[in-house]
Amino acid sequence: MSSENHNTAGGDHPALVMSPTSSSNQGQPLSPSAAKPTLELPDDMIQAGWSKCWSKRENRPYYFNRFTNQSLWEMPVLGQHDVISDPLGLNAAPVDPGLDNGQRKRRLSEETAVGGANSFKRPKVEIMPVTPTTPTVPISPSTPGPPGTPLSKIWGSPTDEKQQPPSAAPTPAPYRPTAVYWDLDIPTNAVIKERPPSDALPPHPDVELQRAQLTLKLRKHYLELCQQREGIEPPRDSFNRWLLERKVLDKGKDPFLPSECEPVISPAMFREVMNDIPIRLSRIKYREEARKLLFKYAESAKRMIESRNATPDSRKVVKWNVEDTISWLRKDHSASKEDYMDRLEHLRKQCGPHVAAVAKDSVEGICSKIYHISCDYARRIRDCHSALLKECNISETVEAPEIQDRLVYCYPLRLAIPSPPQPRVDLHFENDVACVRFKGEMVKINRNYFSKLELLYRYSCIDDPRFEKFLSRVWCLIKRYQAMFGAGVHEGTGLQGALPVPVFEALHKQFGVSFECFASPLNSYFKQFCSAFPDCDGFFGSRGPFLSFSPVSGSFEANPPFCEELMDAMVSHFEDLLERSSEPLSFIVFVPEWRDPPTPALTRMESSRFKRHQLTVPAFEHEYRSGSQHTCKREEMYYKAVHGTAVLFLQNSAGFAKWEPTAERVQELQGAYRVSGRTLTSPGPVPATGTGDKELETEREQGTSQETPSTGDTTPPSGVTPAPDPASI
Repeated sequence: MSSENHNTAGGDHPALVMSPTSSSNQGQPLSPSAAKPTLELPDDMIQAGWSKCWSKRENRPYYFNRFTNQSLWEMPVLGQHDVISDPLGLNAAPVDPGLDNGQRKRRLSEETAVGGANSFKRPKVEIMPVTPTTPTVPISPSTPGPPGTPLSKIWGSPTDEKQQPPSAAPTPAPYRPTAVYWDLDIPTNAVIKERPPSDALPPHPDVELQRAQLTLKLRKHYLELCQQREGIEPPRDSFNRWLLERKVLDKGKDPFLPSECEPVISPAMFREVMNDIPIRLSRIKYREEARKLLFKYAESAKRMIESRNATPDSRKVVKWNVEDTISWLRKDHSASKEDYMDRLEHLRKQCGPHVAAVAKDSVEGICSKIYHISCDYARRIRDCHSALLKECNISETVEAPEIQDRLVYCYPLRLAIPSPPQPRVDLHFENDVACVRFKGEMVKINRNYFSKLELLYRYSCIDDPRFEKFLSRVWCLIKRYQAMFGAGVHEGTGLQGALPVPVFEALHKQFGVSFECFASPLNSYFKQFCSAFPDCDGFFGSRGPFLSFSPVSGSFEANPPFCEELMDAMVSHFEDLLERSSEPLSFIVFVPEWRDPPTPALTRMESSRFKRHQLTVPAFEHEYRSGSQHTCKREEMYYKAVHGTAVLFLQNSAGFAKWEPTAERVQELQGAYRVSGRTLTSPGPVPATGTGDKELETEREQGTSQETPSTGDTTPPSGVTPAPDPASI
């Protein structure tokens, strides 16, 4: 018997019941004739939690205690209870002390009725979609409505009770997250100049579904081009880093796919594909594996130089070095692993420039073709979106409101174009997972994070107080980040990796940090943050992309995705903001400590005049929260960092005076960074680009047990030398 069947005759509040399919009785009080006439209980019985209810199954009254979950056919006696007199079997379910009185676990009798506790089959429930014409209540889907509104009445009702008259019920308690990785009560200290709303088109599930499908096709095109033209698999996460690098330059209208970039050929994609030609190299643990890798590289280099339009000199150099290497392999059977790796490094330096020269045009063709397909897809999505708005009589050109030249505390990004009516989107829960479905496409999110999205939406959204568009916007949000991550195992999750909760707590306590420069509604710790997608993230608290966000004062944390071009643009933006502002302004930046070769962003920050302090957290001695934290299991939430993390404090004079990184404060931050017992035994994915140490980290993050990427520069010097140049392995 579900909680809505406990129709109190002498309850604390009158109940309001919403019909999921009709708006005529919305918000109507309970009719006196709708419930069976019952007698009032004595005051001492009511205070003890007893109420007289009506059993629809037995068609007779019974007595229910909302404090102890006891039910009796006979009038209860205070202080006494006979378990035998509980014919409904409601006492079989123990009371969960973590739940309020109204929110009780399902009884064993209900579970067995639908096929067992672990059965996928659920009772017949008609899910109520959220549409502009469907009545809803001004609450969230995961918290109760007005007193007496059952959760099942908001999102659906059992089909066998659809024709039953309204009845009173105790107020169900809101869902309480079991693990919280955020603090949404911290106010912001970030001050900005008042800005106009964004001209981005409002999100819509139909458009987002098309965007996700076309993005998947674009990924497949990239895979096929790499396989057919170069005979290699696409470098891991290279497509995701291409998206990030392109959006730094992109001036197009699509919030996700690049459509107006200069230059057309992406340096990031070109560099990563060239790095894997002719084969992807790995660091090896065992001698025999090193021998096989050397032989494979020699054969691949020879085959490529013979099948491409190479110059006679290139053919001669590569052929001579390959034959010399194969001859050495056949003769020397006592070589060590280090000997094989030294020989491989020498072969790469001799053959690498010639192999790169013959592959250059082909790789540039891959980059160019992917970009032009992306432009075509972005245009198709824009046309579809414009047609949808036109059908709803919504204009894409909106008169810009008058903005005053004043300083205000930062606020979520607003859209200038009104949102069109939203289609049907369904919600149901499978244990601790919220499943949101649109046209057969289901996205899933842990119930803790679904509750977080509800809170962010409540704080940030101003055009939907009745939560009529909440589910459709949640679906668009999760679908967008699914498209960004990719379909591979752990693919893209490192792009959304976050600092551990104790580090955020220390940053706020010691340095006044209240804002994240690179986050999302799914992984943010504060309720104020910048994120990649202004159109769908703004409803959940985003202040828009950081490179277009210009704070005047405040204390900020920056943990950017590990894309070199994005990090370099971030440093330029930091220095510009610190140069212009005389108010207290501070940025605490977390970047990977890549030294082989060093990244331009790290080098620039270390030499910046705004750098006040720098510290390094060693590799494998700290952790990150997974980028898939909103879907992963609790034990998979954290993973060890396989690279050192450089922490740099960039502050202007006023910011340094207010949030100076003193020895005591820095020590507190380092203490918060200590590895906890929650860390996974094998490191999780954190993307890296480039060569040297970065390749080593990337391969470790893929979970390989015996292989990690090769060392050394990806572009060996030209010329032939008579002896191998030993490499530092």
